[in-house]
Amino acid sequence: MKRRTLYMILGAVVVVVVIGVVAWRVWLAGQPAGEIRSAVVKRDTLLVAVSVSGSVEPQARVSLAFETSGRVAEVAVEMGDPVQAGDVLARLDDRRLALQVQQAQAAVALAEAQLAQLQAGPRPEEIASAEASVRAVQAQVSAAAASLDQLEAGPQEAQIATAQADLAAAISQQKVARDTYDLVLTCVTFRLPNGEKQEICPALGAPEEQARYNLQAADKALAAAQARFDELAAGTNTDQVQAGRANVAGAVAQGDAAQAQLDLLRAGATDAQIADAEAQVAQAQAGLEQAQLALERATLRAPFDGVVAQVNVTAGEMASAGLPAAVLLDVSRFHVAARVDEIEVGRLAEGQVAQVTLDALPGVVLTGTVERIAPVATPESGVVYYDVTIRLAPTSDVPIRDVPVHADMTANATITVEELADVLTIPTWVVRVDRTTGQAYVDRRIGDRVEQVNVQLGVRYEGVAQVLDGLAEGDEVVLVPESTSFNLPVQ
Repeated sequence: MKRRTLYMILGAVVVVVVIGVVAWRVWLAGQPAGEIRSAVVKRDTLLVAVSVSGSVEPQARVSLAFETSGRVAEVAVEMGDPVQAGDVLARLDDRRLALQVQQAQAAVALAEAQLAQLQAGPRPEEIASAEASVRAVQAQVSAAAASLDQLEAGPQEAQIATAQADLAAAISQQKVARDTYDLVLTCVTFRLPNGEKQEICPALGAPEEQARYNLQAADKALAAAQARFDELAAGTNTDQVQAGRANVAGAVAQGDAAQAQLDLLRAGATDAQIADAEAQVAQAQAGLEQAQLALERATLRAPFDGVVAQVNVTAGEMASAGLPAAVLLDVSRFHVAARVDEIEVGRLAEGQVAQVTLDALPGVVLTGTVERIAPVATPESGVVYYDVTIRLAPTSDVPIRDVPVHADMTANATITVEELADVLTIPTWVVRVDRTTGQAYVDRRIGDRVEQVNVQLGVRYEGVAQVLDGLAEGDEVVLVPESTSFNLPVQ
């Protein structure tokens, strides 16, 4: 810092001190000559308190919002309405969500039916169909082999007659396969929990695939029998012999496949298939729960008993997800939210009693208790504050139920931090301090004589000081302006 700036600061300080001394002298000069103020040392209860300001807050204040956007179908409350927990506040148009719930219910029913079918094992008609398929294919193999023999030996009248018989048998087997396939495609209708009818074809899947396979095999067998007969009637050639051999190989392959399918049906569903079906049921149930939850959340309900403070939506308009649709207050209890600077917060403790006044209700004094002191500070404009909660008692000198207390009212609280009972007290205006030694003293009058007495002081609050030593109860202390010179009173 430059020397000139330092001199300017020191000069300003000297000016302020001189002005203060002159002002004190002017005050003394204004006092009536010879006027003496006096007080008597007495025993009293000395209360030490911290004064704070804040606002009245309800037990709870929540902003309620829809989780999804949608058109508002109903607004059931207005600002100021009392509500109970569970009451409807507002509701979105939920028709689409209701349909999604029905679809999810149908998906659960279908998955459960498929699981039940796997757990029950193959039906007798499915086993019978598979066995018939095996027999049909075996017949095809025999027919193909006989046809090949005939081709290699050349056509004979007996072979032609046999081919005609095989053709008739193939026609009959194809009809059986067709009738079996039509039976597998038979569907059943059942009723859902919501009353809607749902059609399920239980045999769709592996049974239907097997029946379709059998029908295709019978069609091929019929075509082969027809071709065989035509060939015999027309005579044998090399191509026909080769085709006959191919028919035998194909029939054998079909027989192996039909037997494998029958073995699978007889063995029943595997653990993996049942586990997969169970997973499908669980997934469908989860989808149903999600759809039901979305439908439920289309209705905004009160989470507790309280009063509606704000309504921010109107029936017919679009509501945005996450934006407050209503604000609800729990007014069963109130508290004062105040901020205390770091100088005073060290004197506060939970459980201390406070006297609370409201700017809106002059003359009314409510009782409160310090309920909570924030463990961390909240800096604001360079000052460190701590949030303090003062719980208003439901009953006091003035019962809170008889007072129109509302949220956000300005409140002033006086918190008693210390109570000293039966202590000697004097007003602070009689106390003087020796500017050289720093010793506090007072002027005590004994008869017509005034003597200076050194005193030891304790707690000082609102113009009253505790006397620890130097005075006795009943002593008269005085303030003589002429004798105080420039000794300033200790506040």
